[in-house]
Parts: sequence; C-alpha cells; structure tokens
Amino acid sequence: MKQNTISTKIRFIGILFIVLTTSIIATTIYLNEKNKKDALIINVAGKQRMLTQNISKNIFYLYHNNNDSYSELESSTIEFIYNLNSLKDGNTLIGIPKAPTDEIAKQLSKVEILWNNFHKNINGFKDLIQRNDKSNDADLKNIVNSVYSTNTILLTEVDNLVSMYTTYTEQKSDYLRYIQYLFALIIIFLIIYSFSQLKSMEENAKRFFEESKKIMKNDNNELLVPIKIEAEEEIVEATDTINCFIDKINSAMTYSANAIEHSKNASIKLEEITDEFDKIIDELTNSADISKQLNKSEDIVIQSQENLMNSTKKLQELKNELDKLLNSCKPK
Repeated sequence: MKQNTISTKIRFIGILFIVLTTSIIATTIYLNEKNKKDALIINVAGKQRMLTQNISKNIFYLYHNNNDSYSELESSTIEFIYNLNSLKDGNTLIGIPKAPTDEIAKQLSKVEILWNNFHKNINGFKDLIQRNDKSNDADLKNIVNSVYSTNTILLTEVDNLVSMYTTYTEQKSDYLRYIQYLFALIIIFLIIYSFSQLKSMEENAKRFFEESKKIMKNDNNELLVPIKIEAEEEIVEATDTINCFIDKINSAMTYSANAIEHSKNASIKLEEITDEFDKIIDELTNSADISKQLNKSEDIVIQSQENLMNSTKKLQELKNELDKLLNSCKPK
C-alpha cells in the first residue's frame, strides 16, 4: 500500500477529523444525558431531606391538633420510601440507576437503618394518637421526642448522601470534560499537522514546476537534465514521465549530432581523396585511356561526395526539426 501519496495523506487527515469530531459530539451528548440523570438523582436525594422535615413537622402538628388529616404525613412517608428504594435498587421507570459506588451504597444502607427506626416511631405515633387515650400521653410524648432527636440524625445522613452524589457527579463530569479537552487538543495538533503536510505538498509542487520551467528555458539547445525531486508519489510519477520524454529527446539529439559529425568527417575524407585523384590525373595526362578511366572515377567520387553532402544536409534538417520541437515546448 502506498503511504507517501497526496491522496493517502488527505484521506488519513480527513478520517482523523471525522473520528475526533464524532467523538467530541458523542461525548458531549453523553455528558448532557448523564448530567440530566445525575441532576434527577441529586434532586431525588435532596428531596429526602425535605420529606424528613415535612414528616417531623406533620407529627408535631398532629400531636397538638389530633383532629387534622393524616394524608400529608402518609404521602410524605410513602414518597420517602419510594425514593429510598429507587436510589438503592435503581428505578428504570424514572431513569435512576443503582448506587454507583460502594460508598454511596453503604450510605444508603445507613440511611435505610435510620429510616426504619424513624418509620417505627411514625407508625407508633399514628397508633397512639388514633386511640385518643389520655393514658398514652406519656408514651406519645416519648415518641414525639424520639422523632425530634432521630430526625436530626437522619437529616444529617441524608445530607451526607446528597454530598456523595454531588461529588460523584462532579468527578464524572470532570472526567468526561477532560476527555473533551483531550479530543480538542488532538484536533489542534491535527490542524497543525495538516497545515505542515499541505505546506510540504505545496513546496514539492512548486519545486516540480520550477524544475519543469528550467527545462523549457534551455536556450543553448544542449542536452536536457532530468528532474530529480523527492516528493509524494503522484509528483514522482509525473517527474518520471517527464524524465522519460527528456531521455528520448536527448537520445535523438545525440544520435543526430553524431550522424552529422560522421557525415562531415566522411565529406572531408572524400575531398582529400578527390585532391589526390586530381594530382594523379595531372601526372598521367600522356595516357588517354588512363585519363578517361580516372575521369570516370573522379565523376564517381564527386557523385559520392554530393550524396554525402545531401545526407549531411538532411541530418542537419533533422537536427533543426528536433530543435524546433524543443523550442516549441518553451513558453512564449
């Protein structure tokens, strides 16, 4: 699998952005939902304090006014029991989980023990006051005093329970918030990394275009120098394609230059041979047959020389066409 490619880098950065953004959104949604549930739990636990106060107030009021209704006392007692069981065992109906820690579970057990004693006093108070018997006034007064003393202890332990829930909720919220901060920090580093990678790709592309322009600005019609650049896979492939074209042009230019050079050398040699024949012809003027044969040979040599000159001219035209091809690639 190609790792150093522009598409791979962009895909990698994009996937990281999507994963981190999704994680932050999911964490935020989860945190909001948890905060709602935790607020409900703290509200229920806090309400227990109000219920104990309300129960005690109703007992003191009924103690002095025994003709009043017991409905408020009954409803507060039932609600306290319902809330205590919900906090202890959980309640899916209203979205309350079981005690989340051992410390909170132990505190709930302590509150339950105190409540059981407190609840016995409530039931004993209702039995005695409903009898309306003066002989039970001492027992009724003892129960009222017991309610007064135990109410303070129960209220203190309920306060401790609320504090435990509050501390647990804050710690959990802080933990999730730290995760959000971590994701945000990673995104910042990812932005910096993305910027550096994009800057690197931009610089590699600029180097590629600069090297390409150098080739197009070659005014001396010399052999082209291949591009050497270390960059992403796509730029390297484009560079290899241009280098292949450069190699073909250099090969054609070298071949045409060598051919022209060889034809020139051959032409020079033929001129030397012609001069030698001229000297020989001058020395052999007394022989008509020999002179005729030599003239014929001279004609052949001259014809060969003309053919070589034509070949040289055609090769020169080939070189000129290659030069035109090279110059046509240059910017106007």
